[in-house]
Formats: sequence, C-alpha cells, structure tokens
Amino acid sequence: MPESQQRALKALDRRGRLRTLAPRTGLDFSSNDYLGLAASDALRNAAEAALARGVAVGATGSRLLRGNDPEHEALEHEAAVFFGGETSLFFAGGFTANHTLLATLPARGDLIVADELAHASMLDGMAASKAASITVAHNDANAFSDAITSWRRRGGTGQPWLVVESVFSMDGDLAPLSDLHDIAKRHDALLIIDEAHATGVYGPKGRGLAADLEGQDNVITVHTCGKALGTMGALVVAPELYRDFLVNRARAFIYATAPSPLVAAIVRASLNISADSDGARENLQTLIATVRAALSDRLEITPTATQIQPVIVGQEARAIAVSNAMIDAGFDVRAVRPPTVPEGTSRLRISLTLNVNQGQVTEMVETLSQALQEHAP
Repeated sequence: MPESQQRALKALDRRGRLRTLAPRTGLDFSSNDYLGLAASDALRNAAEAALARGVAVGATGSRLLRGNDPEHEALEHEAAVFFGGETSLFFAGGFTANHTLLATLPARGDLIVADELAHASMLDGMAASKAASITVAHNDANAFSDAITSWRRRGGTGQPWLVVESVFSMDGDLAPLSDLHDIAKRHDALLIIDEAHATGVYGPKGRGLAADLEGQDNVITVHTCGKALGTMGALVVAPELYRDFLVNRARAFIYATAPSPLVAAIVRASLNISADSDGARENLQTLIATVRAALSDRLEITPTATQIQPVIVGQEARAIAVSNAMIDAGFDVRAVRPPTVPEGTSRLRISLTLNVNQGQVTEMVETLSQALQEHAP
C-alpha cells in the first residue's frame, strides 16, 4: 500500500475515527427502512412478478445507448404522475442524483446557496459545479435571502439555486419549505429539495413534504428509493427543461450503465404500495409519539417531530461506548461522529422503522438511559 494511504489510515486510527464494516445485529434502530418494506413479501412478490414477465436484471449499457429499458420509461412516467411533477429521471442512487444535479444544472455565474447541514452528496455536487456556492446557517430562511441579496450587490447576475433537505438526516428536523419557496419566487431562484427521509413517510400517499410544491417551474425534488420505499435508486422530479438538460449534459447519467430494469420494476411496485400505506404511516407516527414521550421522560431531552431522533452526547469516545453497549444489549443504535456531524456533536442516531414495535421502542429508551449513565462523561 502507498505510504500516503497508510499514514492516512494510521492517523484516523489514532483519532479513533477508523471505520470498519459491521454486520447487522439486534433490533433495527439504525436503518432508513421506515415502512419495513425492504424485506417485505410485497416487494419480493413484485420482483418475482417482474422476472416472470421477462424483465431483465441488467441494463447492458447507458440509457443513451442500448440501456434504455421500457421499465425505466414506465417508472419515470408513473413517478412524475405520483409525485405531481412534469417529468422525472431515474438514477442509480440518491448520492449520484444529488451530486449530478448540482454539478450539472447551475452554470458559471450562478450562485448555489445551501443549508449548512445539507447532505454530503449535495455539498460534493456544489464543489464540482462551475457556479459559486455558499452554505448558510441551518434552517435560517432569511440567511438564504440575505446571501442572494449580498451576491447581487457584489455584481452577481446569474441564477440563484437554493438547496435543502426536507427532513435533515442527522438532526431529524424539518426545513422551512414554504418560506424558502417564497424566497425562491422573490429572487427568481430555483429550489432543490432532497426528500430522501420524507418520501413514503410524509405527505398525501407518501409523496413527501414538498408535495404541494411539486410541478412548479422553480422546484426540483429528489426522491430516494432506498429508504422508506425499500429498494434502491433515486428519482429526480423536475420540469422537462431540466430533465432534457441532464440527459444531454450530466456525465454521471450519460456515461454510466443504466440502473437495473428489475430494480425499476420494483420501484414502480413500491410507489403503488406507498400510495396504499396510510395505515403503515399511522403506525410509524404512533412509534414516533412513543419514542418522543420516552426520550422526554427518561432522558429529559427535546425530541424531534420525525422518525429520526438524535441523542447528542458530544464526545466521540462516549458515543462509541454507548453504541457498543446498546448493540450488546440487542439494540442496533449506531454512533455518528465527525466529519459526518460537526465537531463536538457526536451522537446516537435513533431511527424508527416498522421493523420494531412499541414495547421494543420503550425498552430501547430505558436501555439507552442506563447506558448513558454508565458511560457518563
């Protein structure tokens, strides 16, 4: 191994940040399988039915060569109708979709303004863009407006782009979408909303928190398929102009082998399942209410309103120790540390899914309370 890589890994190890892959174990309090669909009979049956009707496993090439399968086309049409947008485009994953959007659509002379806690995929896409970019204080809608105004005063004449998650993946709080859309209209800006942790969970039929904004000419949304929808890939829902531009200019779309047609068929089924899953969403909200009450009572912290509940402990070593104690007790609660979260905010990220029940949620919080006491700072 080259010395530079060896030194880098040793430095991570000394700082306690060397990562390794760990197997799944215990009750699921860390995945994004919010509706419990990933291992469901419903999606297994959808896969079997697709294979039985001859859907291919592999795409064989990029979409612009021979890789454009009828399943891709059908999914994109159905997704646009489901989410209420003009068109959609299917990518192999959410990271690729976010990165590609921001690396491709904003042009030189434009300005990208992103929430400072936006997904790494968005920040990396901004870094790859020809546009100027800036991050602003978390969930401060006025900061977006102020950044654009300041840029205009300095001579900025291009297109502003506003970038947020609707449900923030590590903090579990909600973006002020209505305020941001008003700001986008006021400044003639485009609003890009990552619905990764909202798709399937919130909105009518699980259409997400931006459901009322879909289809407007200044809104682009990203709907990840590997979380509540239980499969993989991501759908960019956008006006036709931007879809056409991505097809013609997005290198990660043009030169990549297309996503599996079989996966596209399963995502089609998952959208139909989401449309009929109001009962499942109600059950998830019951679990959220249970964990909120338990966290407030046992840990005296203010919980979020969503299925993502961060318990911030500060020290990295303490977060790891508490996570290990939880896993040993049969609860898969993972530690999240810098650089994924800011320095000094290492945390336990509790994720609620329908893979657990109310009693297990209550027991998990009780065990967590004990673990935090045993590993007090």
